Formats: sequence, structure tokens, C-alpha cells
Amino acid sequence: MTSSNPMQTTPRQLGYRMPAEWEPHQATWLSWPHKAESWPGKLHLILPVYARMVAALARSETVHINVNDQAMEEQARALLCAAGAPGDIRFHHFPTNDAWCRDHGAIFVVRQDDNQQPAITATDWGFNAWGDKYPPYDLDNQIPARMAEALGVQRFAGGMILEGGSIDVNGQGLLLTSEACLLNPNRNPALSRAQIEQRLCDMLGVAKILWLGEGIVGDDTDGHVDDLARFVAPNTIVTAVEDDPSDENYGFLQDNLERLHAMRNLNEAPLQIVTLPMPPAVVYEEQRLPASYANFYIANTVVLLPTYNHPNDEWARRVLQELFPEREIIGLDCTDMVWGLGAFHCLTQQVPHV
Repeated sequence: MTSSNPMQTTPRQLGYRMPAEWEPHQATWLSWPHKAESWPGKLHLILPVYARMVAALARSETVHINVNDQAMEEQARALLCAAGAPGDIRFHHFPTNDAWCRDHGAIFVVRQDDNQQPAITATDWGFNAWGDKYPPYDLDNQIPARMAEALGVQRFAGGMILEGGSIDVNGQGLLLTSEACLLNPNRNPALSRAQIEQRLCDMLGVAKILWLGEGIVGDDTDGHVDDLARFVAPNTIVTAVEDDPSDENYGFLQDNLERLHAMRNLNEAPLQIVTLPMPPAVVYEEQRLPASYANFYIANTVVLLPTYNHPNDEWARRVLQELFPEREIIGLDCTDMVWGLGAFHCLTQQVPHV
């Protein structure tokens, strides 16, 4: 079933909410990388890293992977075997334009039914490849519906352009995003800030939108929050901070830090703000890439941390280990991966436990 009429009942009215990423997952959903233009000259280098990511996730939970055809599935299986991937990996012949499942995949919401058992439904938002930067994206736009059908769940049309990497929630009514992305006229030019806030509240079951400002240098998504700051507990946010005043990111991240310290939860209490370092500038072919430790992914038993062969990798690992003491922090080198302008959080989409 799909609901797209704005006059129809919304997920929030039905008692749905978007869970926090650290809440239990039934699975992680992925799209296998295949677009050479996303990693010019490096696709062959990132595939083994991707396979190691999948191997780590498969120890934590079921993994679903979209592939274009049987040949791609066989390629993926060979790489996963070489990476020692265990666990329950399920392939779906759902063709995609690109690999960024966080942004083109369904965003799931859950509720408690009359028997106090959680139910799940999918929200299906429009996807225009980050402001029509990288057409075509017609196949990616079909993925939420195919995910919902594969899981046998209801689907609600979101009614606007939205990428999963542009938002982060605490599961208890707060949603964190950025003005640079959601208010960019290349997404929803006909919608006001208030209308965008209302749509997020109605579809994702949140009550308050918290706004950051600009994104990091090199981020072609126009400021996705998953490179900036992330909820790690209901009232705790970890945020990337650049300590070098001469770095291009210094002013943007300091402004976001000030905004975070001024934010309040639904009870008007301040949030706890924990800082993450930034890696040094990662530059390839004279282009600064959006390398950030904030692009980690929280799975059931592990946290995947992008690393960059620098001493700050260990600093970031220690910060996350303190925040997630019961999960294993797995760092994987993303120096090549980030040439595609994203890392682990951009590649993954959680399916909440039901």
C-alpha cells in the first residue's frame, strides 16, 4: 500500500517514529558499487574495502545488497568470500544508478501496535541526485518501493526531495539537519522552511527540527549532516571540529559547534556535545574530498569508522569507543573510498528491528 495524498493520514498520526540508528536493526541495506564515474580510476580499489565493510556488518546483522544482475551478484560474492564475509547476506536484483543507499533507499519508521509489538513501514522520498548533479537517477528512485515490497511493508510517499544522509534523529522527537542542504533551492524550491519542517514531522514522527549551518568543504551533497554531527544517545551529539584556524573547514565547524551548544531538547534542557577531530585534508587530483570521522555507521554490535591513515584515526576511535562501550569500533581505511565523496554512513541504510 502506498500513501501519497497529503490529505491522507500521516505516519505520525498513526503513531510511527523514526528510530535512532543505535536502536536494534533487523538488517542493513546496501547497493553494490558499480558506477566507475563515482570513483574515476579507483573503483577497483574501493571494492575490496567495500567487501570488508560488508564482512564486518554481516557479523552484526543480516545484510541486504542491491545488485544490477546475476553477473554483479557473482562478482560481489567472490569479493565477499575473499574478505571472509560470514553471516546472512541476501542479494536483490534491484538495479541502481549508484551505490549511495543512505540517500536513495527507503527510510523506515516504526510504531507499537495494539499488542505492543513494533510494526514497520517505509517512507519513500524523492531523490534527484543531490540537486540534479549526477543524472540519471531513475533506477535509484525506484529502490524505496522495491525495498518495501521485498520486506512486505506499507510505503508512504514523503512528498519532497530528501536524502537519508541529510538528517539524523535521536528516536525521541529530535531531528538534526542543515540549512545548506534542506533549504537549498536545488531540492524543494516551492517549499518554505516551515513546510519542510512540517513534512519531516509528519512523515518521520519527530517534534522538533534542529538546524546546523554549512557543510564541510568538498561535500557535493550541499552539507549533509552525516559529515558534521550525529546523535549518539537521546541527549548527546558528537560533532566534527577543526582545530586549525587556517583550515577551510574551521569557520563552518565552529559555527555549527556554537549552534549545537545553543540547542535544547523537547524539555528545553541543553544537549551534551562531544567533539570529534577532523582528519587532515584529503586531496586527490587537486580536489579536496569530504573526509570526516562523523560518517560512521552504527550497527547492532559494531560501529564502522572511516579512517585516513593518520594519528587522528585513533583519537576518533577512542571517542566512539567511549560513546559505544558495548560495540566494537572497526576502522577501515577510506582514503580511496572518499574519492567517491562519501563513506560508510553514505553507503548504508538501517532497517529497524520488528
